[in-house]
Amino acid sequence: MGSRSRARRVAAALGFAGLLCAVLGVIMIVMVPSIIKQQVLKNVRIDPSSLSFNMWKEIPVPFYLSVYFFDVVNPNEILQGQKPQVRERGPYVYREFRHKSNVTFNDNDTVSFLEYRSFQFQPDKSRGLESDSIVMPNILVLSAAMMMENGPMSLKLIMTLAFSTLGERAFMNRTVSEIMWGYEDPLIHLVNKYFPNMFPFKGKFGLFAELNNSDSGLFTVFTGVKNFSRIHLVDKWNGVSKVNFWHSDQCNMINGTSGQMWAPFMTPESSLEFYSPEACRSMKLIYKEQGVFEGIPTFRFVAPNTLFANGSVYPPNEGFCPCRESGIQNVSACRFNAPLFLSHPHFYNADPVLAEAVSGLHPNPEEHSLFLDIHPVTGIPMNCSVKLQLSLYIKSVKGIGQTGKIEPVILPLMWFGESGAMEGETLQTFYSQLVLMPKVLHYAQYVLLALGCVLLLIPIVYQIRSQGPKDAASQPSMATQPDQLSSPYTPLLQDSLSGQPTNPKV
Repeated sequence: MGSRSRARRVAAALGFAGLLCAVLGVIMIVMVPSIIKQQVLKNVRIDPSSLSFNMWKEIPVPFYLSVYFFDVVNPNEILQGQKPQVRERGPYVYREFRHKSNVTFNDNDTVSFLEYRSFQFQPDKSRGLESDSIVMPNILVLSAAMMMENGPMSLKLIMTLAFSTLGERAFMNRTVSEIMWGYEDPLIHLVNKYFPNMFPFKGKFGLFAELNNSDSGLFTVFTGVKNFSRIHLVDKWNGVSKVNFWHSDQCNMINGTSGQMWAPFMTPESSLEFYSPEACRSMKLIYKEQGVFEGIPTFRFVAPNTLFANGSVYPPNEGFCPCRESGIQNVSACRFNAPLFLSHPHFYNADPVLAEAVSGLHPNPEEHSLFLDIHPVTGIPMNCSVKLQLSLYIKSVKGIGQTGKIEPVILPLMWFGESGAMEGETLQTFYSQLVLMPKVLHYAQYVLLALGCVLLLIPIVYQIRSQGPKDAASQPSMATQPDQLSSPYTPLLQDSLSGQPTNPKV
């Protein structure tokens, strides 16, 4: 009896523990998603107490700028009207350092900041040195020629004479360092003296001169502390809520984020929209596929075919015109009226006639498409590679001798890729707190529920087993004949079966 009593107590205790586990599992199933959501919201908003604040302020991800130049092989033949031939040189790789300053929290749930960038050449990652020479179009000369295309012939002749006096030609031979970070040019001093508002720069001219050791403008974005629905969205850039470079309100709108973080809890129907000061416009990327980066689930977003489509192919882009072939965007309106165009590298995803007009171009999606891999629960980028190409429209301008017989063509100057991937301690912290912990909680709730159900079965099984043999012994088989029953309860059973009352002797 003692052992049976202990067994009964153990079974009851296990059943009680099972009930607790089952109840806890159910509570977790109901509550854990809400708890995880609250933790994510708390840690992705722009607030000094959030987990991602330091990551937002001092970006720990190593970014690299890889630059490829299109070295012009036949400049003299181009001046004679022949087809341009280019040779891709690079990459010339720079480590990009970013940090935010003048961080100011405003009363309307926004924060304002300046983000400074600096670049440091990485010889070990590059294919070449900054001292390498590159032959490329003289942007200043050919841009000035295009600006004067409809001007009086007398002014064109004066410009031709000035170019000749200064030794300016349609093509130039410069080092990578000069093209990137600037070079002295007598033309700049001359133009600034007589036409002070033609160029926005006063000293050296370089394609990236204005980006090094400088900021990308004053951003004001929503923090998400008071109103989560607008988290990370840009409120204003340089004090304005829309730019005035383009010809439609839609194209001038500043939409999306500043390009560093997005709203959490993404779905395949989500899109990535951000404002790019370099492109002077907002851009939208679309969902492509799910993936995994270092054990972290991601959504990959890519550029749609309509990103640089012209107005005839995609009417909403009409505001970016005057347009040429589809697949390139005219950015002259925000680049001192120089006939510059933005596109994917090698004119990927553009009208094939563009790549066919220049020898040496080989567009392909593996090398020339852009993507961003985002952790969908937090909206934080894990891995990104943004690639863009800058090209110059060149042609012969009657009256300006330096342009010779150049046939009209969109000639690529360079393309660059900005890439970065989360790594090291930052990656481990992110994985453990925002991926591993929610995953553990997710599985724990079902383990507890299953364990609780199993433990609840123990007292039930024990009760059935303890009562089963006793019941079987007290109820003989109906197939057994009365005269075969030897139990002392046989008369009781017989009277019961016959329906007569039983009068046992005392």
